[in-house]
Amino acid sequence: MTVSNDEVTADKPKTRRVPTWIGVIAFAALFGFLILLGIGLLQNQAGPITIEQRVPPITLTTFDGKSMLTTQMKGKVIVINFWASWCQPCASEAADLQQAWQQYAPNGQVVFLGVDYVDTPPEAKGYLNQYRITYPNGPDLGTRIAQTFHIQGVPETYIIDRTGKLAYKEIGPFSSLDSIISVIDPLLK
Repeated sequence: MTVSNDEVTADKPKTRRVPTWIGVIAFAALFGFLILLGIGLLQNQAGPITIEQRVPPITLTTFDGKSMLTTQMKGKVIVINFWASWCQPCASEAADLQQAWQQYAPNGQVVFLGVDYVDTPPEAKGYLNQYRITYPNGPDLGTRIAQTFHIQGVPETYIIDRTGKLAYKEIGPFSSLDSIISVIDPLLK
């Protein structure tokens, strides 16, 4: 029995070619994704912000829902303190940071921002109440702010000068109110 060509092709499923434009779009999307992935890896490998380096814009949403944008604080000294309710060394500097805030608040030239690191809102708010902290504080959702500074732990404090450059960093707690003031005062001149 002989089989004709028509009978063989009738049994074969018909294959459809994907249009070229779909392949081009898929390739472009993949290429774009790889570029974004590469940019992200480069930023992670860039290392911590160093003294005299410009600090990228930061947005902190406080526990009461206000957005604090460092881009709106130009010309001011910005003190960014990373803390957590579970951190005992954070508690040792809490009163000094609050006192410093109260000292500088009236002239409006120094802004304090507390960044709650890897914590829960009830415990964080309890900590703020316990130490009577009144300067703006908020959670670091997704640890985005911590990643910007490549923090090693808490407490850590970063002080940004009036031009937006990192002027000082304190790894661990400040030892006293005087040590905080000795860093901030020269930046106000």
